[in-house]
Amino acid sequence: MSEPAHESEPVRIPDHDLDDLVATVTRLVAESRKQGETLARLTDDQPVPQDGEPADPEHPANPASASGPARGNTNGTKEEGPASVFILALGAQAYAVELAALTNWVHNLLLPVYGREITTGRPWCHQWQEHPEAVARLHALWLAWQQLTDVQAGLTGPSTWHRDHLDPALLQLRTPDGPFGACTTSATRPHHRLLASPEPAGV
Repeated sequence: MSEPAHESEPVRIPDHDLDDLVATVTRLVAESRKQGETLARLTDDQPVPQDGEPADPEHPANPASASGPARGNTNGTKEEGPASVFILALGAQAYAVELAALTNWVHNLLLPVYGREITTGRPWCHQWQEHPEAVARLHALWLAWQQLTDVQAGLTGPSTWHRDHLDPALLQLRTPDGPFGACTTSATRPHHRLLASPEPAGV
């Protein structure tokens, strides 16, 4: 009979689990870029790129690399570009495409790795796609992940993503008075309810 492990011994994650996680991350990066190219074509009405290259180098195919509204060039004139990469600013068709890609990332990478336990102090909602604030925050987190896990972000990119994006986003999303404050507080009792927003002044 083997001796029980001491509490001071490090926890060893099986190699096959690490391999699965690496494969999942690699697949999600590829899918994110493909979804980005699709979204760029929908929002910019650009021709379909050939051989994986952007149709127009002035309009990046990856939404994470787009800089937002019309950009200025060296001679001071404005260039046409995506109106916004923010998901709540997209039209219905582009929103659906982007939400599908975001959902894939949230369910296959974010929650398995960073989901943690659902408690009264850390609520979650399985229908998070119906909470506009959650969609907005998770989408911004995903865009930052695409940019900061790219090789061009350098070796500190992932650390920057954790510190500047992941931790603040999860604190806002999973606080008891956050967007999921009226939703699930126990994994065994799923619940979903949208909280009312303040009425605009003068209504």
